Amino acid sequence: MAAQNHSTVTELILGGLINQPELQLPFFFLFLGIYSVTMIGNLGVITLICLNAQLHTPMYYFLSSLALLDLCYSSVITPKMLVNFVSEKNTISYAGCMAQFYFFIVFVIAECYMLTVMAYDRYVAICRPLLYNIIMSHGVCTLLVAAVYTMGLIGSTIEIGLMLKLSYCEHLISYYFCDVVPLMKLSCSSTYHIEITTFFLAGFNIIVTSLTIFVSYAFILSSILRIHSTEGRSKAFSTCSSHLAAVGLFYGSTTFLYLKSPTGSSLAQENVVSLFYTTGIPMLNPLIYSLRNKEVKAAMQKTLRRKLFGCKCHYSFSN
Repeated sequence: MAAQNHSTVTELILGGLINQPELQLPFFFLFLGIYSVTMIGNLGVITLICLNAQLHTPMYYFLSSLALLDLCYSSVITPKMLVNFVSEKNTISYAGCMAQFYFFIVFVIAECYMLTVMAYDRYVAICRPLLYNIIMSHGVCTLLVAAVYTMGLIGSTIEIGLMLKLSYCEHLISYYFCDVVPLMKLSCSSTYHIEITTFFLAGFNIIVTSLTIFVSYAFILSSILRIHSTEGRSKAFSTCSSHLAAVGLFYGSTTFLYLKSPTGSSLAQENVVSLFYTTGIPMLNPLIYSLRNKEVKAAMQKTLRRKLFGCKCHYSFSN
């Protein structure tokens, strides 16, 4: 097939998850249910933190920011996937595909750094408790969240700049959304520079953030082991266990997908793993952070007992 310059491509076809027509409707209801739980869970976390003054602390400020990120990056992928389950022609415009790719990378990179910021917050809370309110002031927390989104925007802008230079000779994306590996497989021009850039960009983001988290928890563990009371140790561990579970799920899947040769991977394997971190993790995070958190459960019970008239979302960061 003759090569086409990317500027002439106006429409792409998404291969989707499955080819069996009889399974399209069951899969539609399955992922509609997952997306509904994701929306309700993350919006519920944000609303709960917003409505309860006792949760207006840096830890819950970052948790609400994480919930917003999960909501956003799931919403970049899932609605289009649901439409494709009930459509005969699974098409997406070139501009729509590039926009989906851009915002997905923004939110995924931002999530890496948000999890890192949350680890740093736990480090300060456990290892520097007397200075916690000074170090994690409202201004510092706002700057940290701004830095999280800035890193996402920088990384995504680099990626999209390279993707826009590709020429395409195929229109069928053998995937359920526009991601870097399936898009490169459509190219009839060299993807070497994109492969190298993707590998090093993913490596930098994953290794730097995971190393920071590891160092933070090394100091946290050292501090916890110096606590003499069993109750004190248990309380310290409980504040970190949910975050560690979220970190393990997120970094495990992203490392599998991006810290390897992009063209040497199986799309079938990538479908399974990427489905988990694009739909599963955003749904699981609110459950992970709420089911074992006594403060969240207490705030939920308090909120359900009273009649809600409005919401004042002013974070005073008072303990």
